[in-house]
Amino acid sequence: MMRPAAKQYVVARPLYSEESFAEEHEKVYRQRKTMLAHIKQYFTCDAKRAKNIVLSLLPFIGWMKIYSVKEWLLSDIVSGVSTGLVAVLQGLAYCLLASLPPWYGLFSAFFPVVIYFFLGTSRHISVGPFPVLCLMIGSVVTRIIPDEGQPSLNITAFDGLTNDEKRVLVASSLSFLVGIMQLAMGLFQVGFVVMYLSDTLVSGFTTAAAVHILVSQLKFVLGLQVPGLSGPLSLVYTLEIIFNKITSSNVCDVVISLVIMVVVFIVKELNDRYKSKLPVPIPIEVIMTVIACGVSYAFDFKTRFGINVVGHIPRGYETPVAPNMHLFQETAMEAFPMAIVGFAVAFSVAKVYSVKHDYAIDGNQELIAFGVSNMFGASFKAFAASTALSRSAVQESTGGKTQVAGLLSAVIVMIVTLAIGFLLDPLPKSVLGAVVIVNLKGMLMQVREVPYLFRKDKPDCAVWLGTCLGSIFLGLDLGLAVGLGVELISVILRVQFPRCSVLANIKGTDIYKDRKDYTSLGFSPLRVLRKRNKALRMIRKLLKKGELQWKSKGLLHTTYTAIQDSKDEGNMEELDQPTDFQDLPGRIDWNGPLPANIVIPKVEIHSLILDFAAVSFLDISALKGLKTLLKELIRVEVEVYIVACDIYILEKLYACGFFDDEVQSSMFFLTLHDAMLNIMEKHPESTQRKSDYEKIITTVTVHHPTGSLRIRDKNSPETRF
Repeated sequence: MMRPAAKQYVVARPLYSEESFAEEHEKVYRQRKTMLAHIKQYFTCDAKRAKNIVLSLLPFIGWMKIYSVKEWLLSDIVSGVSTGLVAVLQGLAYCLLASLPPWYGLFSAFFPVVIYFFLGTSRHISVGPFPVLCLMIGSVVTRIIPDEGQPSLNITAFDGLTNDEKRVLVASSLSFLVGIMQLAMGLFQVGFVVMYLSDTLVSGFTTAAAVHILVSQLKFVLGLQVPGLSGPLSLVYTLEIIFNKITSSNVCDVVISLVIMVVVFIVKELNDRYKSKLPVPIPIEVIMTVIACGVSYAFDFKTRFGINVVGHIPRGYETPVAPNMHLFQETAMEAFPMAIVGFAVAFSVAKVYSVKHDYAIDGNQELIAFGVSNMFGASFKAFAASTALSRSAVQESTGGKTQVAGLLSAVIVMIVTLAIGFLLDPLPKSVLGAVVIVNLKGMLMQVREVPYLFRKDKPDCAVWLGTCLGSIFLGLDLGLAVGLGVELISVILRVQFPRCSVLANIKGTDIYKDRKDYTSLGFSPLRVLRKRNKALRMIRKLLKKGELQWKSKGLLHTTYTAIQDSKDEGNMEELDQPTDFQDLPGRIDWNGPLPANIVIPKVEIHSLILDFAAVSFLDISALKGLKTLLKELIRVEVEVYIVACDIYILEKLYACGFFDDEVQSSMFFLTLHDAMLNIMEKHPESTQRKSDYEKIITTVTVHHPTGSLRIRDKNSPETRF
């Protein structure tokens, strides 16, 4: 089957350099605002700006204006009730990760949700306890307030408080500090920081967190008394304690946990498989919790089998508490990664749902929303909130349209807290541990990404493994730092070794493609220049002694003695200067035959084109390096052309005094083809034969991961083009 003829186009236009284009097409001058003008505009306020600020800080006003009661309210009610029941259970379960009494998880599932309703930009995420964040809080709590029998830090605010009250004060103060950091980042418009946490890094981090969570829940599933540990290798030490005590496991707790995990796992799989046919997912965690509560109460599991139950849940809310400034100092190092992780996870989930349902979210406003939510919640003894993936999935999959569903879920939590919390008194903690472990499936299964990353992107695979292993063995806070370090190193390595392509022209077109099989192009222009200048010194000496004569066809060696390569005693700095032929009758053809034993590396190209289409900025170091590189090439008689250079980079070159007698602005051309046509006009001999054409015309395009230009040190023998 013959390929149909391709459509053709013909463009006739002058050959443009940057200078000729600027002369023919006058550029409109645009006055740029100074930093002072930007600051003045930022603080200038009028009625329109005030309205926009209010709508920005209170996003609920925008979507409440378009709220359709008939179409959305029923869906939000169903979603709110379903999410509220899950939030109650997860609040109790995740609170165990924070090493706090379970009912404080209900506070975290209520107060942050109410504030987020007014300030958040996502309509679908369910705000509240997040297991990774809870675990990070728990590690700080156990570090400052160890388990019974171990001394806590000596802080005045702890005087007269029980261990639980001390832990609540630590968690609330830490959460308040997390909120302050998030609010500050939002006000200073630094929501972009989440970009530095790649999906690979977050995946490795959450997988490691899932391992930590799994180990932390084993003591509840097995019914063992295991002290909470924190710091490097805490997971290893915890496993060691569990294995030493495993023969003392409570059989009743183990059986209950296994039954709960098997049933919940099976029903969750059925929910996923038949989600298109089910009106709402089966709330199996809630159902099993109610059954476990009833059975535990009926058979008095606590007394008969000695299992550990939730116990008395106080009715109502507690009085607000002020954060402790001394604890701010003790927890500042752990608070910052918590602020970043909490926001990054919530923003990632919010972004998925915003794309799915076609509305915009604002990263900076999300930081403000979570910052205020955490500060407000911490004042009422709640701990830092984010969003749990499973709970958000329930809110969205059950038909939730707006944060009205989130507000209704908070109402369900409030009803449990104020009225029916006592019904959960006989609930075994092993049930909560089993529910937590089952919900780790999604995070643990992320390990399947490793083979794919290894095949497709090894640097990303290194980031995943470095983050995961660092977080497992060093702790989540240090592990996150390790992950960021590995990611930074991978970026630096990619920047240090950019990919360059030698392009070949498709004959008769303005198309250029990578010529991968071209391998004889590398040379060091500085080395060539120095050898030429050394040879020139020797030639001058020989001419002076009469051992060389200048003929019309070149240099003639008039003696029969071989010229010895003696040590050069001249100024070494002169070797880097342009070759000077002023005192000679003519120029020396360095690629031609030279007398005696003078050997100079041949430069087989006369023109070099640098494609700057991928270069987005140049810093001062790059400017200096680029100028040095261009001078070295020009001094060995290689003409350099730069094409497709961004106009703002060109303006910066002029502003920085980049051009001089050697490096001139005439080397800049609009396109690659313009430069190539200019070279062909100046050197028609290059197109006479294909072999000459391939040797003499050379084009290099720079592919750089950051869009910047990296120049090697001028003395490096590895400099290649």
